[in-house]
Amino acid sequence: MEEIEIMSWLTLDAISQAAETSETVGDLQVGHCKSVFCQIEEDYLELCYSDTTANYLRRFEDKDEFEAALAQRKEEEGEASYEENPGYKDEDFAGEEEDEELDLEISDEPENF
Repeated sequence: MEEIEIMSWLTLDAISQAAETSETVGDLQVGHCKSVFCQIEEDYLELCYSDTTANYLRRFEDKDEFEAALAQRKEEEGEASYEENPGYKDEDFAGEEEDEELDLEISDEPENF
């Protein structure tokens, strides 16, 4: 893996537009960084936008390293699905009862408070 610091979001945008985007992880509206995982020809890249630290471009050696970095970033950002999350178990919710419906009556006459 190679990494280079990028000073401008515009530079990252230009690279992103030229690339085939695989996936985006994170959101600058709710977090401090966003990573765009993409590919240009045979180069696998991560473009990291940050509002608190330096922006960077990472180039991965191969697709396996690229996919491992994508999975790690999803885990760090909390975007891994519940199927991938070992802390989630279906049996945790098996005993929960459904909410009971409330019987409410509607009267034509207003009550005085």
